[in-house]
Amino acid sequence: MNRLGLTLLAAVIITACHTASAHAELAAARQAELLYLLKHDCGSCHGMRLEGGLGPALTPRRLRPYSAETLGSTILHGRPGTPMPPWRPFLSREEALWLASRLKQGIRP
Repeated sequence: MNRLGLTLLAAVIITACHTASAHAELAAARQAELLYLLKHDCGSCHGMRLEGGLGPALTPRRLRPYSAETLGSTILHGRPGTPMPPWRPFLSREEALWLASRLKQGIRP
């Protein structure tokens, strides 16, 4: 592997480690707030059981093709042309990734 390849590999590993540590650093109180937001705000469009409504289902099966990064970006920036609003004013990148990871695991709000 050449120097550029090694540099890119190192960047990917560092990013992955940073993302994993960011998930672990959310305080329990903030995690509870995020789960409340998921149930009450996300649930109002995606269904109270997250099985779909105005917005699509947020079940592990439905989300399987998407990475946590992709889902986190959708949470933060919304979907232009749809009712999905950007949550960036209320959530950090780490919080959006935490929510995305939990949704992929199949949590129930």
